[in-house]
Amino acid sequence: MTNGTTRLDGDAERLRRWRLVLGGDQADGTGVTLTGRDAAMDGTLTALYGRGDKAGRSTAGRERSAGLGGSAPSVARWLGDIRTYFPSSVVQVMQRDAIDRLGLAALLLEPEMLEAVEADVHLVGTLLSLNKAMPETTKETARAVVRKVVEDLEKRLATRTRATLTGALDRSARVSRPRHHDIDWNRTIAANLKHYLPEYRTIVPERLIGYGRAAQSVKKEVILCIDQSGSMAASVVYASVFGAVLASMRSISTRMVVFDTSVVDLTDQLDDPVDVLFGTQLGGGTDINRALAYCQSKITRPAETVVVLISDLYEGGIRDEMLKRVAAMKASGVQFVTLLALSDEGAPAYDREHAAALAALGAPAFACTPDLFPEVMAAAIEKRPLPIPDTA
Repeated sequence: MTNGTTRLDGDAERLRRWRLVLGGDQADGTGVTLTGRDAAMDGTLTALYGRGDKAGRSTAGRERSAGLGGSAPSVARWLGDIRTYFPSSVVQVMQRDAIDRLGLAALLLEPEMLEAVEADVHLVGTLLSLNKAMPETTKETARAVVRKVVEDLEKRLATRTRATLTGALDRSARVSRPRHHDIDWNRTIAANLKHYLPEYRTIVPERLIGYGRAAQSVKKEVILCIDQSGSMAASVVYASVFGAVLASMRSISTRMVVFDTSVVDLTDQLDDPVDVLFGTQLGGGTDINRALAYCQSKITRPAETVVVLISDLYEGGIRDEMLKRVAAMKASGVQFVTLLALSDEGAPAYDREHAAALAALGAPAFACTPDLFPEVMAAAIEKRPLPIPDTA
């Protein structure tokens, strides 16, 4: 009897979940009527996804059976409701869908809306795209939202990034006459095994291998060259945070350049990634060649320089010149890294022909998650093969 009751309860729960997914049309086949909290949850889903939109497309141009309305107060109430009924990860997805499907981006220009949203990287990207249209009454609230996201990202990423790159810098600065406390004993022992004296059961270290003291001076130059076209919004956010982290390390000189059809050097603002983000202008065309020409003009120590191009590679400038420029930088000793995206979402749509051409030059293009980025930079600093994901 207990097993039968458990099975019935499980069937009821499955039907309840299907009813919430399918939306209650007569043809949904569940026969379930929702009450209480479930009915309220269903109302928030219906307001966004409607009952007639089975293809998941925007219903612009035809009447909806339900909706969020056109006012900020009604949307703010809905945002509060979804935070009551769903976990944060689901809330963020529903917010993005509301902005994309119902054209609610303009409502984000109102302070009460910004105070109600669940802040994440995608919301920051939307706010940055609206920056130029944002009224003064909203800008301080928007900056507070952006700052919260940036600070959360820094807490997540900064410590590991500094530790990983500090180790890479030390290893890249190995010296043959190290002081005692700078000796790399594992490599020294491996290099001197042929000098083992059995009678004394010891190794005579004829050659010492050690680390240089990388923190005492600038050892590497890093140039982040970031495509700020609209599709790269999340990458711009993460790159700004990493740029600020790299700029905080004495042994790395960091330059940050953003571009569309023009080029803007935001290096002077790297002490505050929020200022960097509000210095970008998402959208517009793309001229990678012009951006790389500017970056190339700033290189003074090619063998100690890492250039990171973050772009979907849809080039609106001169393709052949872009490729020649990359080839020239690599020939001079620059470590060149091409990232199709710096985000958690994988590779976006990108120009596969340009990606193949860069790979032929020894600069394969791949999507990189924020968690992998420190390892990619460490490999570039040490001039070893990049840890390219299998899914690239």
